[in-house]
Amino acid sequence: MRPTYPHLFWDLDGTLTDPKEGITKSVQHALGRLGIPAPDLDALTPFIGPPLLASFQDLYGLDRAKARQAIGYYRERFEVQGIFENKVFPEIPPLLTELARLGVRMAVATSKPRPLAARILEHFDLHRHFYEVYGADMSGTVSAKRDVLGLAVEALSPEERRAAAMIGDHPVDVEAAHHHGLPSIAVLYGYGDPERLREAMPHRIAASVHDLRNILLGP
Repeated sequence: MRPTYPHLFWDLDGTLTDPKEGITKSVQHALGRLGIPAPDLDALTPFIGPPLLASFQDLYGLDRAKARQAIGYYRERFEVQGIFENKVFPEIPPLLTELARLGVRMAVATSKPRPLAARILEHFDLHRHFYEVYGADMSGTVSAKRDVLGLAVEALSPEERRAAAMIGDHPVDVEAAHHHGLPSIAVLYGYGDPERLREAMPHRIAASVHDLRNILLGP
């Protein structure tokens, strides 16, 4: 069996794990600390994936300073409790094991701060499959997926770059891959809007982890 892509960059939230409970409850906490009425958890799923700074600004109209304050309140809860209110999509661990066995080199590229992403991967024993975790810095200087993926791509040789692809559940993953000239695989089992994902024109679309395996390894 020959893998379709010898080098893979994986998004974290909504692609490897389902972080809904921890993220949405931490957003509720942040909004409450700001005195903003918080909707139910389902209404807060748009916070899963994009950088928090942009989400607080775009979804709640906060200015940059207030959005940074909101992130501080978010981290009060997330870094203590919310980080582990998370679960791995069941078919992901055997897929990663199979890919690694076949020699596929894999890294994570996430908009989540790198230290938090690394803790999550280690907690769920996923870290052993990845040679590196690329993520935002805690200050927010690097946070956009395009910038994070740029750091990952810069570390590749020209040959590795030609063999690489990006996997994610949000249009920003697809757009970042386009920007850096990589093929993209959009997964529909996460939290990205399916219509917007298709409009972003990924190279391939996987409705489930099973479909993703077929794309990466063949049926």
